[in-house]
Amino acid sequence: MLLLTQDQRTRLIANGQSRGDHAPVVKFFNPVGSGTWLFSELDEDGDTLFGLCDLGFGCPEMGSASLSEIAAVKLPFGLAIERDLHFEGRFPLTIYADAARLCGGITEDKARLEVAAAASADALSELPPP
Repeated sequence: MLLLTQDQRTRLIANGQSRGDHAPVVKFFNPVGSGTWLFSELDEDGDTLFGLCDLGFGCPEMGSASLSEIAAVKLPFGLAIERDLHFEGRFPLTIYADAARLCGGITEDKARLEVAAAASADALSELPPP
């Protein structure tokens, strides 16, 4: 399976070139394990992705990963890391990260993501004006 379409690659690179808390563009997952990755940016090198990584140990974290290394993973039964064809990032990456920390893993549960978004908005409203 092609891990990134040309459109996704273009969007990821554009996000990497601009500041901001971007929504994830792509979700990868291990079809025989618990690894899940949400990526919002791709460096101009075409290999270094930035996003939320969850290897299934209960401590998801934001960071960088190599697209070529993810693509090279060989899984049992001849399988490989796959792209979720139906994933659509609906919140900024930090909201997915906050929800993942609360849940112990990446979640797409709308209610949990909305709770994380509301908590983030509340925290921002308590900050003094710049």
